[in-house]
Amino acid sequence: MLEDKLLVWKLKYGNRDALRCIYEKYKNDLLALAIALSNDKNLAEDAVHDVFVSFAQFAGKLQLRKSLKNYLTACIANRLRDLNRAKPQQSVQMDEAKCIRANSNTPEQLAASAEESRRISYAMTRLPYEQREVIILHLHGGMTFKVIAKSMDISINTVQSRYRYGLDKLQLLLNDEVKK
Repeated sequence: MLEDKLLVWKLKYGNRDALRCIYEKYKNDLLALAIALSNDKNLAEDAVHDVFVSFAQFAGKLQLRKSLKNYLTACIANRLRDLNRAKPQQSVQMDEAKCIRANSNTPEQLAASAEESRRISYAMTRLPYEQREVIILHLHGGMTFKVIAKSMDISINTVQSRYRYGLDKLQLLLNDEVKK
């Protein structure tokens, strides 16, 4: 956190390397989060770039009081929320769902892990966006419910409900798929 504050301070005073360091430090996490939220790699890349362009433009006015990572994570979620409002909702087909690769040694473990990741990814795409967003921000983004609530400008109870209902629906979806 101290390193982040120093980088933001340097950025405010015109150090271009500071922006590059911040980008390099957080780009992979933010891109993975954006892909998980949008189910679209191109849209996710655009959102990450949009956030960093905006971040660079307004860095002089930034008053960082908390975690830079949480701030950037909230920016990504907000940008994707804006983009989702602007386009018609589409459901993602099973073959379009992105799988997360596991670090296993044997082909059997890799195959089982890939299949499980595919099932989870597909089930996540079937959740309502609001529930998926809260689950991903909490589990993948590492944000607390309080931070999520503040960034989304909703009550913490709403965030907790979306999380709980999302996990319940995810469990139902995964159990239904196993039964088939």
